[in-house]
Amino acid sequence: MDKKQREYKIIESALDMFSRKGFYSTTVAQIAKSIGMSVGHFYNFFPSKNSLAKASITFVTKKLADELHKINELNISSKDKIHMFVLSYLDFLEKNPQMIDYFFKVYLANREMFSQDGDSGFELAKAFIDEIEILINSGIESKEFCKKDFYVSFSCITGILGGITFLNGEGVLNKDVNIYAKELSDSIVKALQ
Repeated sequence: MDKKQREYKIIESALDMFSRKGFYSTTVAQIAKSIGMSVGHFYNFFPSKNSLAKASITFVTKKLADELHKINELNISSKDKIHMFVLSYLDFLEKNPQMIDYFFKVYLANREMFSQDGDSGFELAKAFIDEIEILINSGIESKEFCKKDFYVSFSCITGILGGITFLNGEGVLNKDVNIYAKELSDSIVKALQ
């Protein structure tokens, strides 16, 4: 296993533990032990738990960005791209609840931790934000979406998906989250028009 694969293994274990036990209740020693690594060896990959927290956000948002990139490359309407992205996101949510839990319970709840050392926190999700921007601009160029402030358009997408994610995570929904895909897609498209 190469260094990058070991980093991913550490991140995946940490995401699971952060999701189940909470960020502050999870120790570096517990993470290292869960993957059969010494604490000293862990520090060869991440100099601190905060650096692991930041790498974890980049890891999660990069996975979402990679899926959206594939969709952005397709020669289909922006409306269809939104629908495909919503389906992809909901699938990701279903298969990786610990990653989404981490994003909502740790990243959004502890912004100060992620904006230390000159980082804005937003920079940690740059790949995902860039792909959202490509999706929005493509819709504007094809005249499917109206030109709006980027952050407003970004919020139209992520706010709707974040809302359904929160409701799903809290057990409020009495249906499988995938049942909402079309309505969510339609809502996002209407918000961008």
